[in-house]
Amino acid sequence: MSRYREIDLSNLRRTAVQRQERKVDRASFASNAQVSLADFWSAVPDVLKARDMKELIDLCVKAVGEGKPLIIGLGGHVIKCGLAPLLIGLMHKGAIKALAMNGSVIIHDYEIACFGCTSEDVDKALENGSFGMAGDTAHGLNSIIVNARQERLGLGEAVGQALSEKAPNKDLSLLANAWDCSVPCTVHVALGTDIIHQHPCADGAAIGETSLRDFRIFCQEVIALNEGGVFLNLGSSVIIPEVFLKAVSTVRNLGHPLRDFTTAVFDMNLHYRPRVNVTERPVSLGGKGFYFIGHHEIMLPLFFLSLQERLSG
Repeated sequence: MSRYREIDLSNLRRTAVQRQERKVDRASFASNAQVSLADFWSAVPDVLKARDMKELIDLCVKAVGEGKPLIIGLGGHVIKCGLAPLLIGLMHKGAIKALAMNGSVIIHDYEIACFGCTSEDVDKALENGSFGMAGDTAHGLNSIIVNARQERLGLGEAVGQALSEKAPNKDLSLLANAWDCSVPCTVHVALGTDIIHQHPCADGAAIGETSLRDFRIFCQEVIALNEGGVFLNLGSSVIIPEVFLKAVSTVRNLGHPLRDFTTAVFDMNLHYRPRVNVTERPVSLGGKGFYFIGHHEIMLPLFFLSLQERLSG
């Protein structure tokens, strides 16, 4: 028994998602429509980041063509910007082989899948203590996680399966489509960072066990990056870069060769951990790392629609 007191959550005031103001709904999500970008890339100068972007697209096309994995790491802002359809389209083409995400991704993905909207007005909600108090989101996800522990599932696969079976907007759910495509989807949680941890139904043992299982699943997927695979980190500045670095070390420690692969970061600012832990240290034995800075809602459609066009050509 701990000598310290925990806060009493029994009188927590909860609300429903549909009664809260949300900044993003399904109508604002990206379209996965076919558009021609070949002329655009032939027109841009072959220098600096334009050259890097064209090279990264080439490396991704080469990896997919040779059966090497394209693994995507991401943070919640990717879902909040309505970009899930771009990843879903590539999953259904068989291009994306695994997904790794922080805990915020499942919050936004669950709300879009179940309610068609997500992303609170944090500034406004924080003032009266209503931020993160959507009881239906917390109860739904925490129940899935508790059941996942009992069934010895990973956190990501459990959420994906649940959303695939019941969510009214499953077509926009990254996790549901990962489950449907049999793409491993791992969730890497830091306790206390996600709104579902604020609620009394949160079970730390279940969250920890299922997320640790996901780390081990992710390590298994990283093995296949050797000699030609690609790992992309989309907007996670701390969790995914740290998880990726530990996975690389674990894989090499177990005697698996892991060299000559490609990494890239897409983020809205330059951050230390993504730069060092994704684009530098892991490829020191061979390969190349790229770093692109720009708004997700512009950069990611440009990259992924260009990749999709090349893979469809």
